[in-house]
Amino acid sequence: MTENIGFIGLGLLGMPVAANLLQAGYALTVYNRTPEKAEPLVAQGALQAVRPADAVTTGGIVVTLVWDDEALEDVVKSEDFLERLGIGGIHVSMSTVSPDTGRKLADLHARHGSVYVEAPIFGRPEAAAARQLWIPIAGPQEAKERVRPLLEAMGAKGIFDFGEEAGSAVLVKLIGNFLIVSAARSLEEALGIAERGGVDPTAGVNMLTSTLFTAPIYQNYGKMIAEKSSISESKIPQKDVGLLLSAAQNAQVPAPLSSLLLDMLENGDRSRT
Repeated sequence: MTENIGFIGLGLLGMPVAANLLQAGYALTVYNRTPEKAEPLVAQGALQAVRPADAVTTGGIVVTLVWDDEALEDVVKSEDFLERLGIGGIHVSMSTVSPDTGRKLADLHARHGSVYVEAPIFGRPEAAAARQLWIPIAGPQEAKERVRPLLEAMGAKGIFDFGEEAGSAVLVKLIGNFLIVSAARSLEEALGIAERGGVDPTAGVNMLTSTLFTAPIYQNYGKMIAEKSSISESKIPQKDVGLLLSAAQNAQVPAPLSSLLLDMLENGDRSRT
């Protein structure tokens, strides 16, 4: 574990994932658009890059975990990024972006002699800290084998291989997030009806999630909704459902539920007031 890993993007999920790498003994060079966010990792021994390319070593591995397609393309197309990565270098993209962007960036890397591997993350920041992440992966086989120990050190509980074609792993991530958001919205509506109908929502959700709906998503979100625990507001559901709908439209696949859910996410807050 003497290889220096570049890590770009220290948001709510990037920070605990990068911290896991440090704790596992990896040397890190980190970059974040807001430099102050890197300070906790620097205090633990990470080096801080001034620009994205400074986190890259020739023939090495660089990880990105940024917000969206535009942010990811900005990093890849920034000065010297691909040139520094060079022949044999691997870029592990853990961002949730569109399949089209994944395919485009994979082609761009190939033209520079480097490799693009998709490895988006299923898991909240607390799951990352507990090393309970699920990671679908896509890219050239040799590169996937090289980065697997890295993903395990980041906190992957399971790694699922979706072949070599770019776009496959992020499509699985988008589908998963669509199902998660759908489940959360269904629970919110159903438990609201239960409460108004005189049924204890906690008792209701406990019965249902211990029998018919035993998936962790139903159990965890059901408990939070029933107990009216705070669920942080996020732009992620709207972004990711929009990306899935775009992917469906590009593939000419009808997606009426995705369209309905996106409309709810865009207008739902106003309808609840």
